[in-house]
Amino acid sequence: MTLATLAGTFEALGAAWSWVIAGLVLAGAEILVPGMFLIWLGLAALTTGLATAAVPMPWQGQTLLFSGLAVALVGIATRLHRRGAAAAGASLNRADRGLIGREGVLDEPIVQGAGHIRFDDTLWRVTGPDLPAGGRVRVTGISGTVLRVEAA
Repeated sequence: MTLATLAGTFEALGAAWSWVIAGLVLAGAEILVPGMFLIWLGLAALTTGLATAAVPMPWQGQTLLFSGLAVALVGIATRLHRRGAAAAGASLNRADRGLIGREGVLDEPIVQGAGHIRFDDTLWRVTGPDLPAGGRVRVTGISGTVLRVEAA
């Protein structure tokens, strides 16, 4: 299909249907190329098509409406995404945050404020009061990769 044939097809359909078809193509392309970007352009095109069907406007107005909607929708989506990512990202990939409040048994004694404990498959350095190996402790905080503990 040549570009002239495609342009002729859109002209025969009318501007409103052209925008609706373009919106559906963009929304469908989001499935093939996921990234949460094309869907907003598709929604802007669909809205432009519906607005053009309701209120006839020249192509310049249609283009301005589409551009404005695309910028607004992508901006809103970006802001919402950042807000959601900030809330979820605080503990993402931070398994150590789940250790606070957890109790365990010391693998090595805490001598002069330093020792080791094993949680699951990881050996952690700990700081806290001197305690013998096998003593029960509770994690009270984290400083880098060192757990702060107290006797349980």
